[in-house]
Amino acid sequence: MAEEAKSKGNAAFSSGDYAAAITHFTEAINLSPTNHILYSNRSAAYASLHCYAEALSDAKKTVELKPDWAKGYSRLGAAYMGLSQYKEAADAYKKGLEVDPSNETLKSGLADASRPRGPSSNPFVEAFQGEEMWAKLTADPGTRVYLQQPDFVKTMQEIQKNPNNLNLYMKDKRVMQALGVLLSVKFGGAKGEDTEMKEAEPVKKVEPEPEPEPEPEPEPEPMELTEEEREKKERKEEAKKEKEQGNAAYKKKEFEKAIEHYSKAMELDDEDISYLTNRAAVYLEMGKYEECIQDCDKAVERGRELRFDFKMIAKALTRKGSALVKMAKCSKDFEPAIETFQKALTEHRNPDTLKKLNDAEKAKKELEQQEYFDPKVAEEERDKGNGFFKEQKYPEAVRHYSEAIKRNPKDVRAYSNRAACYTKLGALPEGLKDAEKCIELDSSFTKGYSRKGAIQFFMKEYDKAMETYQEGLKHDPKNQELLDGVRRCVEQINKANRGDLTPEELKERQAKAMQDPEVQNILSDPVMRQVLVDFQENPKAAQEHMKNPMVMNKIQKLVSAGIVQVR
Repeated sequence: MAEEAKSKGNAAFSSGDYAAAITHFTEAINLSPTNHILYSNRSAAYASLHCYAEALSDAKKTVELKPDWAKGYSRLGAAYMGLSQYKEAADAYKKGLEVDPSNETLKSGLADASRPRGPSSNPFVEAFQGEEMWAKLTADPGTRVYLQQPDFVKTMQEIQKNPNNLNLYMKDKRVMQALGVLLSVKFGGAKGEDTEMKEAEPVKKVEPEPEPEPEPEPEPEPMELTEEEREKKERKEEAKKEKEQGNAAYKKKEFEKAIEHYSKAMELDDEDISYLTNRAAVYLEMGKYEECIQDCDKAVERGRELRFDFKMIAKALTRKGSALVKMAKCSKDFEPAIETFQKALTEHRNPDTLKKLNDAEKAKKELEQQEYFDPKVAEEERDKGNGFFKEQKYPEAVRHYSEAIKRNPKDVRAYSNRAACYTKLGALPEGLKDAEKCIELDSSFTKGYSRKGAIQFFMKEYDKAMETYQEGLKHDPKNQELLDGVRRCVEQINKANRGDLTPEELKERQAKAMQDPEVQNILSDPVMRQVLVDFQENPKAAQEHMKNPMVMNKIQKLVSAGIVQVR
């Protein structure tokens, strides 16, 4: 699905529909948020629409995901150039050249970013100036055909004569495509490949058609801010100061003062959602959860309007989830918090958010168990299970024992009885698990040992069954059920020691034993392999081996498993 959305984005970009391309790339990113190529492509689309702040955000994400990919630094440099941040652009191109020193696009970008500029320089206007413009347009197959169109040539000449007229032709897709070529960005990628918008290859200089020398234009005056723009800038700077004061007050736990500063910052600048999320954090500390949630919702809504970074949206949602968790301790409803954390993770997969989600889900489960806990009902369900067990209706008995366990998870008798049912049904692994749970809950509960030992005996794990019965006898030395279990195990082990196993029994034991990790370790031990060879070829050496208790125990294990036979 992500690949399909990316292909649609590539097609839209190729046709000059950059807004649609952004929509498709965004859809692809939501489906595959770690694909660096998607962010790179969307950055190029944003740059084509002159949304350089958004282009910069995506370029940064590209570099973050793939720091060893030179193209990411090319996107980063182009975005900074669009924002007229030439020093940052130069730094980006330099970092890219550290990754790929021979990259011509990065070299060209670095040279462009490093050259002296007046205060009003615009790289996107300058791209149309100079004799190299016609050479690049002629060399590119996409724009070469436009040079046969008189109206296009006239438009380009008009832009050359007066670069400030560029804005008048932005709706002309041919001009936009020419801009992409002149900025060394074009669309490429073979069908079936991981398509990526690539910078154009360096072109050979082609002599343009002779054009009449344009009249020299006077240098444009530096653009001055309007009164409204100047006031807006001053308000933003003042808002940042208020935020800093709010942060300081928050650290001192002067919450009322912090809220006052953050609120003032919001009045001065409503285009920065960090003031909202910071104030939400204060409300959360004060226990004003409703106010916290309201600020977080406003931050999410405003953030989407202003196309804020996904991380900021996720931060607001995570803070809202934290407030909902606090409220859930009274309302006993963790579902809203869980849903909010899940939404935050779709915006940005943050480890802290994931931990908060896991904690909320755990708290919900514990609450459900507490609300369901009822020892009286558990007793009734266990009695019902006993009735069905006596009637040999084991599936029905299992259902009631399971309900008894849900009602009282610490009742060892319910686990023991269900283990007996599973044994009757031949579900030995499930029965073994229940028997072990009995012992875990109450190590002195001898019935748990007899259940476990019986299941191990049925699984023909006689050595393990012997150990289980003996462990149980430590708690109740005279328990007849455990003593009988030991006797049965001894009979089976001695049968193997005497070599009295039938071929079918021997084959069955060997197959079972080969799945036992302990047997596998013995057989893979070089020392034990030599011992087994000596048993066959060197009886004197074998007698010496038998004096070693550890070797003797391992040999006994192999005999019981039917791997070694005694004649």
